Amino acid sequence: MYICVCNAIRDSELREAARGCPGDPDAVYEALGCRPQCGQCLDEAAEMLIEERAKASTEGLQTA
Repeated sequence: MYICVCNAIRDSELREAARGCPGDPDAVYEALGCRPQCGQCLDEAAEMLIEERAKASTEGLQTA
């Protein structure tokens, strides 16, 4: 599913970038080689970053 239509960013790409890039959605977009255009995706992108980082944190605790 596309999260950002302007930049053709899929949810899977955003989630993968969130695991490797700290920061807000703007930083993650930059890591993907683009920047937000219209901004309609930013709230959903921010939620996905929080979800993905929480998931990664939980997985890290389970393997420790």
